[in-house]
Amino acid sequence: MMSDLNLPAYPFKVIKEDKKTKIFDEIRREFFVLTPEEWVRQHFVRFLIDHKGYPKGLIALEKGLTLHGMQKRMDILVYDRFGKPLLIVECKAPNISVDQAVFEQVGRYNISMKLPYLIVSNGMVHYCAKIDHQQSKIEFLKAIPNYENL
Repeated sequence: MMSDLNLPAYPFKVIKEDKKTKIFDEIRREFFVLTPEEWVRQHFVRFLIDHKGYPKGLIALEKGLTLHGMQKRMDILVYDRFGKPLLIVECKAPNISVDQAVFEQVGRYNISMKLPYLIVSNGMVHYCAKIDHQQSKIEFLKAIPNYENL
């Protein structure tokens, strides 16, 4: 099984299929190959829903975007109640350091979208930044905000 994370444990549906372990994704409603990054993504989504009050219907996973002519994917995209993108979560495998390069990656995703919140997690450490695009300021928050506080 995958390693323990610095997130609550959840009872995921896990199966073996074609010699691969797969995990059920409640958002996309299908099984996906269980990689270390997928393990973090599934835990983080459940954490947002179960502990932070994020509505399941306002979360998209692996949402595509075009950046400098290249197709990229955002791990988790959260929308506000009007369907406007609000927050990106970039997930990394637990063995990947959350460093400047990871923040630059999620920052590049946000250049065109101009979202007010960015989160980066490797399942062990989590960083949340609030972005003020008008004043070009970034504030790192002490905790992941509840949905109603975004």
